[in-house]
Amino acid sequence: MFWKDPPLPNNKRIFDFVLSGIALVVLSPLLFMVAILVWLTLGRPVFFSQTRPGLKATPFTILKFRTMSNACGTAGELWPDSQRLTSCGRFLRSTSLDELPELINVIRGDMSLVGPRPLLSKYLAYYTTEQMRRHEVKPGITGWAQINGRNALEWDQKFALDLWYVDHQSFGLDLRILLRTAWLVIKREGIAQPGHATMPEFAAAQAGQRKEHA
Repeated sequence: MFWKDPPLPNNKRIFDFVLSGIALVVLSPLLFMVAILVWLTLGRPVFFSQTRPGLKATPFTILKFRTMSNACGTAGELWPDSQRLTSCGRFLRSTSLDELPELINVIRGDMSLVGPRPLLSKYLAYYTTEQMRRHEVKPGITGWAQINGRNALEWDQKFALDLWYVDHQSFGLDLRILLRTAWLVIKREGIAQPGHATMPEFAAAQAGQRKEHA
């Protein structure tokens, strides 16, 4: 298997670095145009940055293009995602263009092209020991869960797919995931769960499941 042979993880790092570098050069005009679009519709900053847990749950700063406004209520609390997500933001999310700055994270070594998606740091407190195993590998721009439902999946399905990848990862599987991702981006499938602008929060979803089974 790809991860059982010690030299191969280094090869994956080389593959990630080279392919991400090429992508950044080739896509630089597109990155510039998206940055201008975000600046015109949302203003500054153009990039959204947030601390996420990476390999071994070590925190790193993920980069994305902004897709939401910072609109707040009278008490200073942010409005729900569905109200802050702009039409430009919806377009960027549906085409996955908002994820392109994560290529910089791959260059830095924070992420891989393929791996479990880096989720919010506050979710760590809710993970089971088995779910924490998703942090045995670097998080990815895309992954096994992303080509098998993406945000249309329930949380338990997403974690099961992430753990399957951890146990079955290989260079061939990574290539398959990358090719499948390109096709799904064109089709714009699995952007969000029905009734949600984005993926519902993990803790809220778990609480809802516990209530249903009480």
